Amino acid sequence: MSKTLRLILGDQLNAQHSWFESKSNNTLYVMMEILPETNYVKHHIQKVVAFFLAMRSFSENRREEGHQIKYFQLDDEDNQQCFGRNLSALIQSEKIERFEYLLPDEYRLDKQLREFSKSLSIPSEAIDTEHFLTKRTELTNFFKGKKTYLLESFYRDMRRQYDIMMEDNEPLTGKWNYDAENRNKYDPKVPIPSPPLFEREVTDIVQALDKLKVKTIGRIQAKKFTWAVTREEALKTLDFFVEKCLVHFGTFQDSMHKDEPFLFHSRLSFALNAKILHPLEVVRKAISHWQAHQDKIDIAQVEGFVRQIIGWREYMRGVYWAKMPEYATKNYFGHTQKLPEFYWTGETKMNCLSQAINQSLDNAYAHHIQRLMITGNFALLAGIDPDEVDAWYLGIYIDAIEWVEITNTRGMSQFADGGIVGTKPYTSSANYIDKMSNYCKNCFYDKKEKTTENACPFNSLYWNFYDRHRDKLSKNARIGMAYRNLDRMKPDDKANLLEKAKQYLENLDKL
Repeated sequence: MSKTLRLILGDQLNAQHSWFESKSNNTLYVMMEILPETNYVKHHIQKVVAFFLAMRSFSENRREEGHQIKYFQLDDEDNQQCFGRNLSALIQSEKIERFEYLLPDEYRLDKQLREFSKSLSIPSEAIDTEHFLTKRTELTNFFKGKKTYLLESFYRDMRRQYDIMMEDNEPLTGKWNYDAENRNKYDPKVPIPSPPLFEREVTDIVQALDKLKVKTIGRIQAKKFTWAVTREEALKTLDFFVEKCLVHFGTFQDSMHKDEPFLFHSRLSFALNAKILHPLEVVRKAISHWQAHQDKIDIAQVEGFVRQIIGWREYMRGVYWAKMPEYATKNYFGHTQKLPEFYWTGETKMNCLSQAINQSLDNAYAHHIQRLMITGNFALLAGIDPDEVDAWYLGIYIDAIEWVEITNTRGMSQFADGGIVGTKPYTSSANYIDKMSNYCKNCFYDKKEKTTENACPFNSLYWNFYDRHRDKLSKNARIGMAYRNLDRMKPDDKANLLEKAKQYLENLDKL
């Protein structure tokens, strides 16, 4: 039999893949930690550590099952720090006659491995990762001929395809979406359960990164790393979520609280995006628990969770493959401002940004509303270059892989795609932030003020944004109210607002 080399990337840790159904001495699997993957953006140190831990655990488990594995650690002497060079060396030394790899989910790696495969003198093949519920082109075909891609219609189709919370091809209760019931401020009287933590020492990885001068952001407790990075740990985290958090998930999923970074969120995004867990097993587990406890858990809790995974997650991946590589260059508003320094340090007098950014630096995590309506909202109102915003989001979050990051950031958060993902820009003044969090309490800036010395920057920047982009936004039916209110302002009041915004925009690093 011919000898086959199979490449597994760091976000392809699917132990249930059909590749592993049989064992063969003629099949060699290869995994590698290489510098280009640590350096294409400046990553959070916990993100790098999590991927290395997950990859090492995955390779050891496959080896224990009897599979042949070659694993390159970052500081191994024979690691040539390049997919192509390491693969070529193995093909030669192991007398490989066939090369296979799992389809990458990042455009740059897809292109890189396609070009490498073409350069080989042996047969090669790209294999599906058997993780996603849709093919790369499925969303493109679904919205063929449409300028905008409406999530809701795609989500309903996914529910029907997989018979999720359906009865006679219609949604249970006759209602598809409970989003309107998922917008409550956190009530401190509702206790937040303590999650399982998987403490381990990671000093060796941290030291290796330091030795090889890998530049990272964020903070880490090298002797107390707690993220779930193995399948066993991820399944325990899933159990914890459905048993302890699901009951309040939908109600408070948009809430923000300075002392509660996770609230009732699942902590499963890294495990899902590394393919340690399959989306169907996650949603079916949640639905099964809800069905057994409908006297305690209402449908709005579970529907909001299901929508995020089979709706939003698959939708964003579909947009990515439909629109890349051009999507990465889109800048609808022509924004050019540099990202303020406090995004890297957390040192700002704006309490909401300080809380969200420091939480991100501490945990490599923030939930979707913190990303969208705090850090993303400010970046949009401040006119930050989408390239800068992308690089920050892709680097700082443990679950950030380009297929899911760039569509959320450049699309939904920054509206840089001009409306492919979202039907309107997601912006707000201090009012929304105060409504959904306790961040405004004890802030240096006054949430109610617009033009005074300590007026909340969000207030004047909000109106400045709409005034500045009237030509692009005034005909958008979903934001007509903003322009009606802007036009009702007294000329002096409007002038003072815009002048205050100008002062803030000229001094972003001092806010």
